[in-house]
Amino acid sequence: MLLYVIRHGETAWNVLRKIQGSADIPLNENGIRLAKVTGEKLKDVSFDLAISSPLQRAYQTAELVLGNRNIPIKTDARIQEISFGDLEGVQMLHVNPAHPFYNFFADAYHYIPARNGESIYDICERTKEFYDELIDSSDLQDKTVLVATHGCALRALLQPVYEDISDFWQGGVCPNCGVSIIETKGGKSTLLEKDKIYY
Repeated sequence: MLLYVIRHGETAWNVLRKIQGSADIPLNENGIRLAKVTGEKLKDVSFDLAISSPLQRAYQTAELVLGNRNIPIKTDARIQEISFGDLEGVQMLHVNPAHPFYNFFADAYHYIPARNGESIYDICERTKEFYDELIDSSDLQDKTVLVATHGCALRALLQPVYEDISDFWQGGVCPNCGVSIIETKGGKSTLLEKDKIYY
């Protein structure tokens, strides 16, 4: 199985540095452009299936990457972005180390979520369940699958394939429309490309 795991294109909230999480924000004009360019560069990849977060920015990205190809897109809430609870929609231009959100990037595993939000462990648990189910699927062993997700969800999803998981962010957030390519054989996953951009 080959997995192409992509972070969604840019949104207005990305530009404004608003905490997005489970808020359902669409792609902006630049996000649409990035997804189209990425799709053009991946036009020769023979995708058999696409699975997307149900949030529209990820689903739109999957649609734009696939273009005119008649490929089914399934949705799975387990690869939806982390919920930030009461912090969603808050603009974070400068995060003071005393602010509860500070550790989200500085020390993710010790991030304490806001009320109604999820922890890093919560999102790792649900994305691992999705990943294990996907790579164990007997029907998909020889397939190529596009997975459209989000910045934090992507890092959580790919924890099983990163060599050093002590750094949750792997040096930083995956760029918009960044693509990681994973090959799985016999239950073993190999990371072929990490955060590759095509624009």
